[in-house]
Amino acid sequence: MNMKYSVLDLATVVEGKTPADTFKNSVDLAQHAENWGFSRYWLAEHHNMISVASSATSVVIGHIASHTKTIRVGSGGIMLPNHSPLIIAEQFGTLESLFPGRIDLGLGRAPGTDQVTAMAIRGERFSGANDFPKDILKLQRYFSSENRSSAVRAIPGEGLDIPIWILGSSTDSAHLAAALGLPYAFASHFAPAQLLTAIRIYREEFKPSVYLAQPYVMACVNVVAADTDAEAERLVTSLYQLFKGIVTGKRKLLQPPVDNMEDVWDEYEEAQASQMLACTFVGSKATISQDLQSFIAQTQADEIIVSSHIYDHKARLRSYEILAEVF
Repeated sequence: MNMKYSVLDLATVVEGKTPADTFKNSVDLAQHAENWGFSRYWLAEHHNMISVASSATSVVIGHIASHTKTIRVGSGGIMLPNHSPLIIAEQFGTLESLFPGRIDLGLGRAPGTDQVTAMAIRGERFSGANDFPKDILKLQRYFSSENRSSAVRAIPGEGLDIPIWILGSSTDSAHLAAALGLPYAFASHFAPAQLLTAIRIYREEFKPSVYLAQPYVMACVNVVAADTDAEAERLVTSLYQLFKGIVTGKRKLLQPPVDNMEDVWDEYEEAQASQMLACTFVGSKATISQDLQSFIAQTQADEIIVSSHIYDHKARLRSYEILAEVF
């Protein structure tokens, strides 16, 4: 498959380890991914989640970029309503100044957390998601050279070429990405239901811009690859347990794999998790290759970005290595 392939690292904290361990493993994975030909290494903003360590997303992006040389590093995404556009322009302007030509800025409108925590983050700006389109335009203005005559300027940031992506898990952001002529990344790794509809809307409504001449779609999927199908089927039970926690509201650190998920979840939990995990590919190199080719043929995605919740770090590295061999 002659297309770009990338990593979405959710900075997962595994049972028995700490966020410090997570960051060490993320650096190791990023360095391997760079050598294996991955195009990007993205991190996502989440808050108040025991198993996710990337709450200070721009800080972790800088850490990964400082330990790699060529791979693009960015956000998948920054939840813009949680922040002032000026602050994000300054943060990513700083990153781009430190690591020229390597920084991506993916933007989402969700809070990346529960409503109580969102209130703690946003305060009086709790309804800031309504300003998402306007805030993107503000960001673009801060990055533009024309803003140098403005009373408020992003230093560093002004005049820098920092690609902005629109992230979405429903059709709302598809309309926005198309109207703004920006690349579009869809979170089908946990919200696959509207994937095909969102892609169709984006492509049909896309308006060329100074940033992008043709529509560009990145689809995010889960992949758990191993040397055998049986091994991969066992490894993926850590992901299943994670999503059981999401369904039940009882989140845990990423758990070790188990031999039988029937001992862990009930039929309702399995059904709910399975709906969210419809874009999950599990198996050996041959199995992953066949299934991913079918997915790409169906979506006509321009790029695939992959999340892999695997308990053992060496097994996670092997999964991404197999994925690179597939591409």
